[in-house]
Amino acid sequence: MDTTHRGGPESAAERRRRELLEAADRVVLRDGPGASMNAIAAEAGITKPILYRHFGDKGGLYRALAERHTDALLSALRSALDAPAGRRERVEATLDTYLAAIEARPQVYRFLMHPSEESGQTAAHGEGAGGPERGFDVGRHSAPVLRRMGEELARVIAERIDLGPGGAALSRVWGHGIVGMMHAAGDWWLGERPCTRAQLVRALADLLWGRLESVPDREGQGF
Repeated sequence: MDTTHRGGPESAAERRRRELLEAADRVVLRDGPGASMNAIAAEAGITKPILYRHFGDKGGLYRALAERHTDALLSALRSALDAPAGRRERVEATLDTYLAAIEARPQVYRFLMHPSEESGQTAAHGEGAGGPERGFDVGRHSAPVLRRMGEELARVIAERIDLGPGGAALSRVWGHGIVGMMHAAGDWWLGERPCTRAQLVRALADLLWGRLESVPDREGQGF
């Protein structure tokens, strides 16, 4: 097992935090948006107050899990964007990487992006850490995940292709627009499966391709 952290040895506190997040992941894979602090504490073999001590509250644990999974997804998307292939192939590979990730772990995706009915009922009744607790009210936390992905893609676009005057602002429009499209289309597709993943990738790439095909690369770069 890797015991390094940010280039150095992993401290006992960091190792414990990682172990708790791994326990939370196991519960999320089983329960999806219905994952609860009670279930996560039980999985980790600790009491719920100890879990709160590490993460502050449900929102703190959610943010830690969101960062963990977003880091992994962004790393995979960067690899797709950096692949030695033509621009169209890299666009399709990037779209496919996102869709493959949510398809492979749908419960994790639903936990990150969809509040559970139980958590909504809990919030409606004003029940906090001391009252009955079942799910995570994640609806208010999912937007930062999408914003982070949008900003990352905007940075890549700005670095690699020449959008001319106003390119910095336009790259952010494109970055957030593409992420919004992937999220909305992927959410719909995951629920209904109206076509294969490959068919969805081609359709979304066709939608993006008109302008992406015509803009030039920055010197020494490539998208």
